[in-house]
Amino acid sequence: MPKINRDIKTEFLDELDKHQGILQKISFVYSRNSVEKEDLCQEIILQLWKSYPSFKRECAFSTWMYRVALNTALSLTKKPKLFINTEEIPDSFFDVEYSMNKSESIKILYQAISHLNKVEKAIILLWLEDKSYEEISDNIGLTVKNISVRLVRIKAKLKELIKKFQ
Repeated sequence: MPKINRDIKTEFLDELDKHQGILQKISFVYSRNSVEKEDLCQEIILQLWKSYPSFKRECAFSTWMYRVALNTALSLTKKPKLFINTEEIPDSFFDVEYSMNKSESIKILYQAISHLNKVEKAIILLWLEDKSYEEISDNIGLTVKNISVRLVRIKAKLKELIKKFQ
């Protein structure tokens, strides 16, 4: 096995540390318990590390990280029995207090987001990170117009979910 360049490893770890929030948000909304969250975090980090040498720096590290993390989360949640279907899990399994050390409003928002489908979660997470419709479109693979329409629907859905959780 080739020796890892120490500078590349340090650079990668520094970037990963700076953008831990992305990792936490994605693993939070795509998993239902702490074990799944930890597994997903580890898999995302592995995929980031494996693809880091091909990171061309044509976009910000955070944008690239979102793309890899979302693709990893989406592909892993497609596999049967890797993650339990979130529709079948009672809310009591969803430990918001443990997963997010934020204000009550933020906890409710992320709880609501966790009830969206996979693509909706990806779109709203990117939008919450102030990504432009073009950036969201590039990450998700949908047209800008489609992103715009979906965001209107997602916001309406979240409004209803938030009312339910309050």
